[in-house]
Amino acid sequence: MASTVPVRAADGEGVASRPRAVPSPVVWPPVGPPLTAIALSSVALSCAVMEQRSSVAELAKSLREELDRYSPGEKLPSSRALVERHRVSPVTVSRALAALAAEGLVVTRPGAGAFRADRPGAGAPLPGDTSWQEVALSVETAGEPVRRSVDASGVLATLAAPPPGILEFNNGYLHSSLQPERALSAALARAGRRPGAWGRPPVEGLPELRAWFAREIGGPGGTLGAADVLITAGGQSALTCALRALAPPGAPVLVESPTYPGVLAAARASGLRPVPVPVDAEGVRPELLAEALRATGARVFVCQPLFQNPTGAMLAPERRREVIRIAREAGAFVVEDDFARRLVHEDAPPLSATLAADDPDGVVVHVCSLTKATSPSLRVGALAARGPALGRLRAIQVVDSFFVPRPLQEAALELVGAPSWPRHLRNVAAELRTRREALVTAVRRELPALELRYVPPGGYHLWLRLPQGADETALDSAALRAGVAVAPGGPYFCAEPPAPHVRLSFASVAGVGELAEGVRRLRTAWGEVLGRA
Repeated sequence: MASTVPVRAADGEGVASRPRAVPSPVVWPPVGPPLTAIALSSVALSCAVMEQRSSVAELAKSLREELDRYSPGEKLPSSRALVERHRVSPVTVSRALAALAAEGLVVTRPGAGAFRADRPGAGAPLPGDTSWQEVALSVETAGEPVRRSVDASGVLATLAAPPPGILEFNNGYLHSSLQPERALSAALARAGRRPGAWGRPPVEGLPELRAWFAREIGGPGGTLGAADVLITAGGQSALTCALRALAPPGAPVLVESPTYPGVLAAARASGLRPVPVPVDAEGVRPELLAEALRATGARVFVCQPLFQNPTGAMLAPERRREVIRIAREAGAFVVEDDFARRLVHEDAPPLSATLAADDPDGVVVHVCSLTKATSPSLRVGALAARGPALGRLRAIQVVDSFFVPRPLQEAALELVGAPSWPRHLRNVAAELRTRREALVTAVRRELPALELRYVPPGGYHLWLRLPQGADETALDSAALRAGVAVAPGGPYFCAEPPAPHVRLSFASVAGVGELAEGVRRLRTAWGEVLGRA
């Protein structure tokens, strides 16, 4: 029998009338013989109980049991029909369907309704044969001197979440207790209310944020302007952009030895050949830098003059002038990775200005970021450069990522302009000093065989030299078994390491108690390694 009935779209928008066949009424719950008065009363009572409880869990359970009535891909009753049948609110129906969708039992399609999902594995495509890619990715063209495979293990080690119960001595970010979460939330909320907050920003970045970074990088003298700065998606993105812009594929690039594994991975991913220049407690050695520039013809040198990762070294004042002079005479750029300036400790001496602040000729390309001092997810950084190099940096960044999302830039502006920002930096400076002293004391007491040559007044890590012949990889594995994650030194060298090392971070655990416990666990691991030896 056909009749004209109102039909409501699955999303509840619009009602239309069209002829359709009216199916037999569905009785819920299903019954066999005609209902007696007692049975009808029982059904009414059940409906009343359902109406009273109207819980998402109960409705989801009922719908889950009813799914067997439908074939895979078949449409379920509309939300309106479920509301009327089960005498629950539309919100309850929506949440119950969402729960079934999360279980993979139901598929919801906006504007169409809810459908029973396909059976697990049914119709799943068979995996293709990708073995051909081994050849395609390995073939080197004539004159290609650098393998295109990228070892990201050093970077992934600092980003991977450890198993429960493992103390993180290998992380490169502040523990959540040190992050300005409340200030970040407030800044993001204020940013979202700014006029045009979700519009497209200038590709170079918001002018106000570029001006703020210019003041931070150039110092009180104002040697940099907003026009010299590009906003980037964090420091790693800025480093990658700088390497691609300043050196052609296959070219050598000079790096400190040891150095941050992320710069080695970025260089190799760009087809560059990292060449080591050793550092000591006063930073890179200028005479070795000059020799490396002459021997390789490199046109790029990447360095971290402040609280170098992993050694913690600070480039000495007399070496600062030498590095810029040597690079200028060789026609080379210096990429200054100023990642830890906002992680200075409370007892640190006054910091030197950036290399970029003392460089009017555009030798230095400066990289910095807000991420380390705030949160891993506030990926807002800056590139500062002068001359044609800035134009090339801008072009590469635009091609790679268009621009940094405007809401994130607006939130960064709100954060650094709030009264809580300097308070946060002071709190971090005090806490990092406390943690550094606690870790130094524990290491010297519990692990005297591990040599700590330099205690940095900034940053978040200590660099320990193991006895010659010790196996840092075995120590890493034993430490994990003991419940603490450390960073072995090998990935920080682009050539053969002169000695085994381990890097310990003191910023990524909950406090000094966990630092002491982590060192006790590391002592257990060290004992295991010595026992095997």
